[in-house]
Amino acid sequence: MTKKEIVKAISEEIGLTQLKTKDIVQKTFDAIVETLVADGRIELRNFGVFEVKKRAARKARNPRTGEKVFVAEKFVVTFKPGKEMEEKVRLLEEAAAREAQARHAAEAGPTGGSTAAPAPAVEAPAPSTYIPPSTVGTL
Repeated sequence: MTKKEIVKAISEEIGLTQLKTKDIVQKTFDAIVETLVADGRIELRNFGVFEVKKRAARKARNPRTGEKVFVAEKFVVTFKPGKEMEEKVRLLEEAAAREAQARHAAEAGPTGGSTAAPAPAVEAPAPSTYIPPSTVGTL
């Protein structure tokens, strides 16, 4: 979803013009960024926590050349979702698992098995009975 789509959905729901709604959404995003820069952390209840963290300098490898490179320390923004968001995503995950299970059952057909012929049995080779002389006394 893009910012434009968010603006459209919100404006339709609350009855404001898209122009006014876009301004509000942009001001909200700007406030989040300004707070992160100034305070390093912003907590939005029932949504999550954005936090600025320092990533330490490290040695890395250029994947194209294999050459070792030094990556300087840098600041990164992390996000930890709130309980409400985590719960909704967990429910989405469970629904997807149920759907996949139903799809698998439907593909298996009424007999519960595949309609393809079973694969021929392959006999396992007999285990080796050779014991090296150096291990005879240690068994």
